[in-house]
Amino acid sequence: MDKKRIIFVGPAYPYRGGIADFNERLAREFQHEGYEVIIYTFTLQYPGFLFPGKTQYSTSAAPDDLTIVRKVNSINPFNWIRVGREIRRLKPYMVMIRFWLPFLAPCLGTIARVIGGDKRIRVVSLLDNVVPHERRMGDKMFARYMIKSVGGYVAMSESVLADAKSFDDTKPFALTPHPLYDNFGPKVSREDAIAHLALDADTRYFLFFGLIRDYKGLDLLLRAFADSRLRGKNLKLIVAGEFYSNAEYYEHLEKELELSEHIIWYKEFIPADQVRYFFAIADLVAQPYKSATQSGITQIAYHFERPMLVTNVGGLAEIVPHGKVGYVVEPNAEDIANALVEFVAEGSEKDFNSGILAEKSKYAWSNMTASLLDVAEQMTPSDLKE
Repeated sequence: MDKKRIIFVGPAYPYRGGIADFNERLAREFQHEGYEVIIYTFTLQYPGFLFPGKTQYSTSAAPDDLTIVRKVNSINPFNWIRVGREIRRLKPYMVMIRFWLPFLAPCLGTIARVIGGDKRIRVVSLLDNVVPHERRMGDKMFARYMIKSVGGYVAMSESVLADAKSFDDTKPFALTPHPLYDNFGPKVSREDAIAHLALDADTRYFLFFGLIRDYKGLDLLLRAFADSRLRGKNLKLIVAGEFYSNAEYYEHLEKELELSEHIIWYKEFIPADQVRYFFAIADLVAQPYKSATQSGITQIAYHFERPMLVTNVGGLAEIVPHGKVGYVVEPNAEDIANALVEFVAEGSEKDFNSGILAEKSKYAWSNMTASLLDVAEQMTPSDLKE
Protein backbone atom coordinates (compact mmCIF):
# COMPACT_ATOMS: atom_id res chain seq x y z
CA MET A 1 0.00 0.00 0.00
CA ASP A 2 1.06 3.57 -0.70
CA LYS A 3 0.56 5.26 2.68
CA LYS A 4 0.43 8.66 0.99
CA ARG A 5 -2.16 7.81 -1.69
CA ILE A 6 -5.81 8.58 -1.03
CA ILE A 7 -8.68 8.13 -3.47
CA PHE A 8 -12.05 9.85 -3.27
CA VAL A 9 -15.18 8.50 -4.92
CA GLY A 10 -17.87 11.15 -5.33
CA PRO A 11 -18.88 14.36 -7.10
CA ALA A 12 -16.22 16.72 -8.43
CA TYR A 13 -15.74 18.85 -11.52
CA PRO A 14 -17.44 19.00 -14.02
CA TYR A 15 -20.31 18.48 -11.59
CA ARG A 16 -21.46 21.49 -9.62
CA GLY A 17 -22.86 21.94 -6.14
CA GLY A 18 -21.92 21.84 -2.49
CA ILE A 19 -20.73 18.22 -2.35
CA ALA A 20 -18.45 18.68 -5.36
CA ASP A 21 -17.08 21.90 -3.85
CA PHE A 22 -16.52 20.11 -0.55
CA ASN A 23 -14.70 17.16 -2.13
CA GLU A 24 -12.38 19.44 -4.06
CA ARG A 25 -11.62 21.54 -0.98
CA LEU A 26 -10.98 18.41 1.10
CA ALA A 27 -8.67 17.04 -1.59
CA ARG A 28 -6.65 20.25 -1.47
CA GLU A 29 -6.34 19.93 2.30
CA PHE A 30 -4.98 16.39 2.00
CA GLN A 31 -2.58 17.58 -0.70
CA HIS A 32 -1.43 20.38 1.59
CA GLU A 33 -0.68 17.70 4.19
CA GLY A 34 1.51 15.82 1.72
CA TYR A 35 -0.87 13.21 0.31
CA GLU A 36 -1.48 12.27 -3.30
CA VAL A 37 -5.21 12.50 -3.99
CA ILE A 38 -7.14 11.13 -6.95
CA ILE A 39 -10.86 11.88 -7.23
CA TYR A 40 -12.99 9.36 -9.10
CA THR A 41 -16.16 11.13 -10.19
CA PHE A 42 -19.06 10.32 -12.45
CA THR A 43 -19.57 10.04 -16.16
CA LEU A 44 -23.25 9.68 -15.24
CA GLN A 45 -24.34 10.87 -11.80
CA TYR A 46 -28.13 11.13 -12.11
CA PRO A 47 -30.17 10.09 -15.15
CA GLY A 48 -31.71 13.22 -16.61
CA PHE A 49 -35.27 12.28 -15.69
CA LEU A 50 -34.28 12.00 -12.00
CA PHE A 51 -32.49 15.34 -11.81
CA PRO A 52 -34.78 18.18 -10.63
CA GLY A 53 -32.63 21.13 -11.72
CA LYS A 54 -31.61 22.71 -15.00
CA THR A 55 -28.13 21.21 -15.24
CA GLN A 56 -25.76 19.05 -13.21
CA TYR A 57 -22.68 20.70 -14.67
CA SER A 58 -20.45 23.59 -13.69
CA THR A 59 -19.83 26.53 -16.01
CA SER A 60 -16.49 27.29 -14.35
CA ALA A 61 -13.07 26.33 -15.64
CA ALA A 62 -11.68 22.94 -14.62
CA PRO A 63 -9.40 23.05 -11.55
CA ASP A 64 -5.77 22.72 -12.59
CA ASP A 65 -4.47 21.60 -9.19
CA LEU A 66 -6.52 18.41 -8.78
CA THR A 67 -6.45 14.96 -10.39
CA ILE A 68 -10.03 14.13 -11.33
CA VAL A 69 -10.90 10.94 -13.19
CA ARG A 70 -14.36 10.55 -14.73
CA LYS A 71 -15.14 6.83 -14.63
CA VAL A 72 -18.22 6.11 -12.47
CA ASN A 73 -21.60 5.35 -14.03
CA SER A 74 -24.28 5.33 -11.34
CA ILE A 75 -26.63 2.90 -13.14
CA ASN A 76 -24.24 0.38 -14.74
CA PRO A 77 -23.32 -2.54 -12.43
CA PHE A 78 -20.55 -3.73 -14.75
CA ASN A 79 -18.98 -0.28 -14.47
CA TRP A 80 -19.08 -0.48 -10.65
CA ILE A 81 -17.04 -3.67 -10.70
CA ARG A 82 -14.54 -2.26 -13.23
CA VAL A 83 -14.07 0.95 -11.22
CA GLY A 84 -13.66 -0.97 -7.97
CA ARG A 85 -11.00 -3.21 -9.50
CA GLU A 86 -9.18 -0.25 -11.04
CA ILE A 87 -9.02 1.57 -7.73
CA ARG A 88 -7.92 -1.60 -5.96
CA ARG A 89 -5.01 -1.97 -8.42
CA LEU A 90 -3.82 1.54 -7.48
CA LYS A 91 -3.22 0.27 -3.92
CA PRO A 92 -4.24 3.40 -2.01
CA TYR A 93 -3.99 3.47 1.74
CA MET A 94 -7.49 4.91 2.10
CA VAL A 95 -10.53 5.33 -0.12
CA MET A 96 -13.08 7.96 0.95
CA ILE A 97 -16.54 7.35 -0.51
CA ARG A 98 -19.00 10.22 -0.21
CA PHE A 99 -22.56 9.13 0.56
CA TRP A 100 -25.56 11.43 0.53
CA LEU A 101 -28.41 9.68 -1.31
CA PRO A 102 -29.78 6.11 -1.11
CA PHE A 103 -30.23 6.01 -4.91
CA LEU A 104 -26.44 5.86 -5.17
CA ALA A 105 -25.98 3.13 -2.56
CA PRO A 106 -25.93 0.18 -5.01
CA CYS A 107 -23.25 1.92 -7.08
CA LEU A 108 -21.08 3.26 -4.26
CA GLY A 109 -21.60 0.27 -1.98
CA THR A 110 -20.61 -2.19 -4.71
CA ILE A 111 -17.50 -0.18 -5.56
CA ALA A 112 -16.63 -0.21 -1.85
CA ARG A 113 -17.06 -3.97 -1.63
CA VAL A 114 -14.89 -4.62 -4.68
CA ILE A 115 -12.13 -2.34 -3.36
CA GLY A 116 -12.44 -4.01 0.03
CA GLY A 117 -11.47 -7.30 -1.57
CA ASP A 118 -7.95 -6.14 -0.73
CA LYS A 119 -8.14 -6.04 3.05
CA ARG A 120 -5.17 -3.70 3.28
CA ILE A 121 -7.17 -0.84 1.77
CA ARG A 122 -9.15 1.22 4.26
CA VAL A 123 -12.56 2.16 2.83
CA VAL A 124 -14.21 4.99 4.78
CA SER A 125 -17.49 6.71 3.97
CA LEU A 126 -18.08 10.38 4.65
CA LEU A 127 -21.80 10.69 5.32
CA ASP A 128 -23.93 13.71 4.49
CA ASN A 129 -27.21 11.89 4.91
CA VAL A 130 -28.07 8.28 5.59
CA VAL A 131 -31.86 8.48 5.56
CA PRO A 132 -32.77 11.45 3.33
CA HIS A 133 -35.04 14.39 4.07
CA GLU A 134 -37.43 13.46 1.27
CA ARG A 135 -37.92 9.74 1.88
CA ARG A 136 -38.81 7.06 -0.64
CA MET A 137 -39.52 3.37 -0.60
CA GLY A 138 -36.31 1.37 -0.29
CA ASP A 139 -34.24 4.15 1.30
CA LYS A 140 -33.44 2.17 4.45
CA MET A 141 -32.56 -0.99 2.53
CA PHE A 142 -30.14 0.93 0.30
CA ALA A 143 -28.66 2.88 3.22
CA ARG A 144 -28.04 -0.35 5.11
CA TYR A 145 -26.27 -1.82 2.07
CA MET A 146 -23.98 1.21 1.92
CA ILE A 147 -23.12 1.30 5.61
CA LYS A 148 -22.41 -2.45 5.58
CA SER A 149 -20.12 -2.00 2.56
CA VAL A 150 -17.47 0.18 4.19
CA GLY A 151 -14.99 -0.37 6.99
CA GLY A 152 -15.86 2.80 8.89
CA TYR A 153 -17.56 6.13 8.55
CA VAL A 154 -17.47 9.79 9.52
CA ALA A 155 -20.68 11.74 10.13
CA MET A 156 -21.05 15.50 10.33
CA SER A 157 -23.99 15.67 12.74
CA GLU A 158 -25.39 13.70 15.65
CA SER A 159 -28.55 12.82 13.72
CA VAL A 160 -26.62 11.32 10.80
CA LEU A 161 -24.35 9.43 13.17
CA ALA A 162 -27.40 7.98 14.93
CA ASP A 163 -28.87 6.88 11.59
CA ALA A 164 -25.61 5.19 10.57
CA LYS A 165 -25.23 3.44 13.91
CA SER A 166 -28.78 2.10 13.62
CA PHE A 167 -27.52 0.03 10.67
CA ASP A 168 -24.09 -0.89 12.05
CA ASP A 169 -22.59 0.35 15.33
CA THR A 170 -19.66 -2.07 15.32
CA LYS A 171 -17.46 -0.21 12.86
CA PRO A 172 -15.02 2.59 13.71
CA PHE A 173 -16.70 5.97 13.37
CA ALA A 174 -16.18 9.64 14.11
CA LEU A 175 -18.33 12.73 14.46
CA THR A 176 -16.75 15.80 12.91
CA PRO A 177 -18.67 18.97 11.99
CA HIS A 178 -18.80 20.21 8.42
CA PRO A 179 -15.66 22.31 7.91
CA LEU A 180 -15.65 25.98 7.02
CA TYR A 181 -16.44 26.76 3.38
CA ASP A 182 -13.50 29.04 2.65
CA ASN A 183 -13.27 28.31 -1.07
CA PHE A 184 -15.59 31.04 -2.36
CA GLY A 185 -12.98 33.75 -2.40
CA PRO A 186 -12.14 36.51 0.06
CA LYS A 187 -14.70 38.75 1.72
CA VAL A 188 -15.79 41.82 -0.18
CA SER A 189 -17.16 45.00 1.31
CA ARG A 190 -20.87 45.60 1.54
CA GLU A 191 -20.40 48.62 -0.71
CA ASP A 192 -18.75 46.54 -3.44
CA ALA A 193 -21.42 43.87 -3.17
CA ILE A 194 -24.23 46.44 -3.38
CA ALA A 195 -22.66 47.87 -6.53
CA HIS A 196 -22.04 44.42 -8.04
CA LEU A 197 -25.65 43.29 -7.50
CA ALA A 198 -27.12 46.74 -8.28
CA LEU A 199 -29.08 46.90 -5.03
CA ASP A 200 -30.15 49.75 -2.76
CA ALA A 201 -27.50 50.62 -0.19
CA ASP A 202 -30.07 51.95 2.30
CA THR A 203 -32.01 48.68 2.50
CA ARG A 204 -31.27 45.87 4.93
CA TYR A 205 -31.33 42.34 3.57
CA PHE A 206 -32.14 38.89 4.89
CA LEU A 207 -30.76 36.05 2.78
CA PHE A 208 -32.14 32.61 1.95
CA PHE A 209 -29.42 30.92 -0.06
CA GLY A 210 -29.09 27.61 -1.86
CA LEU A 211 -31.13 25.09 -3.81
CA ILE A 212 -34.82 25.40 -3.00
CA ARG A 213 -36.37 22.16 -1.80
CA ASP A 214 -39.52 21.80 0.27
CA TYR A 215 -37.73 20.55 3.39
CA LYS A 216 -35.74 23.79 3.56
CA GLY A 217 -38.79 25.68 4.74
CA LEU A 218 -38.82 28.68 2.44
CA ASP A 219 -42.60 28.78 2.87
CA LEU A 220 -42.12 29.19 6.63
CA LEU A 221 -39.74 32.07 6.03
CA LEU A 222 -42.14 33.78 3.62
CA ARG A 223 -44.97 33.56 6.16
CA ALA A 224 -42.66 34.90 8.87
CA PHE A 225 -41.41 37.73 6.67
CA ALA A 226 -45.02 38.77 6.06
CA ASP A 227 -45.35 39.67 9.74
CA SER A 228 -46.71 43.22 10.03
CA ARG A 229 -44.03 44.09 12.60
CA LEU A 230 -41.42 43.90 9.81
CA ARG A 231 -43.11 46.37 7.50
CA GLY A 232 -41.87 49.93 7.36
CA LYS A 233 -38.35 48.83 8.35
CA ASN A 234 -36.79 49.13 4.87
CA LEU A 235 -36.16 45.40 4.74
CA LYS A 236 -36.02 42.97 1.84
CA LEU A 237 -35.63 39.23 1.61
CA ILE A 238 -33.24 37.87 -1.01
CA VAL A 239 -33.95 34.33 -2.21
CA ALA A 240 -30.96 33.11 -4.21
CA GLY A 241 -31.04 29.59 -5.59
CA GLU A 242 -32.45 27.28 -8.21
CA PHE A 243 -35.81 25.63 -7.63
CA TYR A 244 -35.65 21.87 -7.09
CA SER A 245 -39.33 21.86 -6.09
CA ASN A 246 -42.53 23.46 -7.37
CA ALA A 247 -41.72 27.13 -8.00
CA GLU A 248 -45.39 27.98 -8.57
CA TYR A 249 -46.23 27.14 -4.96
CA TYR A 250 -43.79 29.76 -3.66
CA GLU A 251 -44.77 32.33 -6.27
CA HIS A 252 -48.43 31.90 -5.32
CA LEU A 253 -47.54 32.24 -1.62
CA GLU A 254 -45.64 35.45 -2.35
CA LYS A 255 -48.75 36.93 -3.95
CA GLU A 256 -51.08 35.63 -1.25
CA LEU A 257 -48.92 37.24 1.45
CA GLU A 258 -48.52 40.49 -0.54
CA LEU A 259 -44.75 40.25 -0.48
CA SER A 260 -44.01 41.05 -4.14
CA GLU A 261 -42.39 44.38 -3.28
CA HIS A 262 -40.39 42.92 -0.42
CA ILE A 263 -38.62 39.95 -2.04
CA ILE A 264 -35.77 39.86 -4.55
CA TRP A 265 -35.50 36.56 -6.42
CA TYR A 266 -32.41 35.10 -8.06
CA LYS A 267 -33.96 31.93 -9.46
CA GLU A 268 -30.82 30.22 -10.65
CA PHE A 269 -27.84 28.31 -9.36
CA ILE A 270 -25.36 30.85 -7.97
CA PRO A 271 -21.85 30.25 -9.40
CA ALA A 272 -19.02 29.91 -6.91
CA ASP A 273 -17.43 33.22 -7.89
CA GLN A 274 -20.67 35.08 -7.11
CA VAL A 275 -21.41 33.60 -3.68
CA ARG A 276 -19.39 36.14 -1.71
CA TYR A 277 -21.46 39.07 -2.96
CA PHE A 278 -24.71 37.65 -1.60
CA PHE A 279 -23.22 37.00 1.82
CA ALA A 280 -21.56 40.41 1.93
CA ILE A 281 -24.92 42.17 1.77
CA ALA A 282 -26.75 39.80 4.14
CA ASP A 283 -27.56 41.26 7.52
CA LEU A 284 -28.85 37.81 8.51
CA VAL A 285 -28.68 34.40 6.80
CA ALA A 286 -31.91 32.42 7.32
CA GLN A 287 -32.15 28.63 7.27
CA PRO A 288 -35.75 27.84 8.25
CA TYR A 289 -35.41 24.11 7.57
CA LYS A 290 -38.18 21.65 8.43
CA SER A 291 -35.65 18.82 8.58
CA ALA A 292 -31.88 18.78 8.34
CA THR A 293 -28.66 16.94 9.02
CA GLN A 294 -25.98 19.58 8.66
CA SER A 295 -25.76 22.38 6.12
CA GLY A 296 -22.95 23.86 4.10
CA ILE A 297 -24.79 27.20 4.16
CA THR A 298 -23.94 27.66 7.83
CA GLN A 299 -20.27 27.16 7.02
CA ILE A 300 -20.40 29.71 4.22
CA ALA A 301 -22.02 32.14 6.65
CA TYR A 302 -19.28 31.46 9.19
CA HIS A 303 -16.59 32.09 6.59
CA PHE A 304 -18.13 35.43 5.64
CA GLU A 305 -18.91 36.16 9.31
CA ARG A 306 -22.64 36.67 8.97
CA PRO A 307 -25.16 36.03 11.78
CA MET A 308 -27.65 33.23 11.22
CA LEU A 309 -31.17 32.13 12.00
CA VAL A 310 -31.63 28.35 11.97
CA THR A 311 -34.36 26.03 13.12
CA ASN A 312 -33.97 23.43 15.84
CA VAL A 313 -33.82 20.41 13.53
CA GLY A 314 -31.10 17.88 12.78
CA GLY A 315 -27.61 19.13 13.47
CA LEU A 316 -28.15 22.85 12.87
CA ALA A 317 -28.41 23.80 16.55
CA GLU A 318 -25.16 21.90 17.21
CA ILE A 319 -23.14 24.43 15.25
CA VAL A 320 -25.15 27.65 15.66
CA PRO A 321 -25.22 28.45 19.40
CA HIS A 322 -28.35 30.43 20.19
CA GLY A 323 -27.63 33.99 21.23
CA LYS A 324 -23.96 33.71 20.35
CA VAL A 325 -23.89 33.66 16.54
CA GLY A 326 -27.59 34.08 15.86
CA TYR A 327 -30.89 32.42 16.66
CA VAL A 328 -32.14 28.86 17.00
CA VAL A 329 -35.93 28.70 16.78
CA GLU A 330 -38.60 26.08 16.33
CA PRO A 331 -39.59 25.35 12.70
CA ASN A 332 -42.74 27.44 12.54
CA ALA A 333 -43.51 30.85 11.07
CA GLU A 334 -44.37 32.50 14.39
CA ASP A 335 -41.05 31.69 16.09
CA ILE A 336 -39.10 32.63 12.99
CA ALA A 337 -40.94 35.96 12.78
CA ASN A 338 -40.29 36.71 16.46
CA ALA A 339 -36.55 36.22 15.95
CA LEU A 340 -36.52 38.42 12.85
CA VAL A 341 -38.38 41.15 14.72
CA GLU A 342 -35.93 40.94 17.62
CA PHE A 343 -33.01 41.20 15.23
CA VAL A 344 -34.22 44.39 13.59
CA ALA A 345 -35.74 46.03 16.66
CA GLU A 346 -34.41 49.55 16.96
CA GLY A 347 -31.74 49.77 19.62
CA SER A 348 -31.83 46.06 20.44
CA GLU A 349 -29.90 44.44 17.59
CA LYS A 350 -27.29 42.09 18.99
CA ASP A 351 -23.68 42.18 18.01
CA PHE A 352 -22.83 38.61 17.08
CA ASN A 353 -19.39 39.32 15.62
CA SER A 354 -17.29 38.13 18.54
CA GLY A 355 -19.30 34.92 18.85
CA ILE A 356 -18.99 34.20 15.14
CA LEU A 357 -15.23 34.70 15.22
CA ALA A 358 -14.89 32.37 18.20
CA GLU A 359 -17.06 29.63 16.70
CA LYS A 360 -15.63 29.66 13.17
CA SER A 361 -12.18 28.72 14.50
CA LYS A 362 -13.57 25.26 15.38
CA TYR A 363 -14.20 24.23 11.78
CA ALA A 364 -10.75 23.70 10.30
CA TRP A 365 -10.40 21.33 7.34
CA SER A 366 -7.52 19.64 9.12
CA ASN A 367 -10.06 18.33 11.65
CA MET A 368 -11.85 16.44 8.86
CA THR A 369 -8.67 14.96 7.39
CA ALA A 370 -7.60 13.87 10.87
CA SER A 371 -10.96 12.19 11.54
CA LEU A 372 -10.96 10.26 8.27
CA LEU A 373 -7.41 9.04 8.86
CA ASP A 374 -8.15 8.18 12.47
CA VAL A 375 -11.14 6.02 11.47
CA ALA A 376 -8.96 4.33 8.85
CA GLU A 377 -6.25 3.64 11.44
CA GLN A 378 -8.76 2.02 13.78
CA MET A 379 -9.82 -0.58 11.25
CA THR A 380 -8.89 -4.16 11.97
CA PRO A 381 -9.03 -7.06 9.50
CA SER A 382 -12.54 -7.87 10.73
CA ASP A 383 -13.71 -4.39 9.70
CA LEU A 384 -12.35 -4.68 6.17
CA LYS A 385 -14.43 -6.43 3.55
CA GLU A 386 -13.40 -9.87 2.35
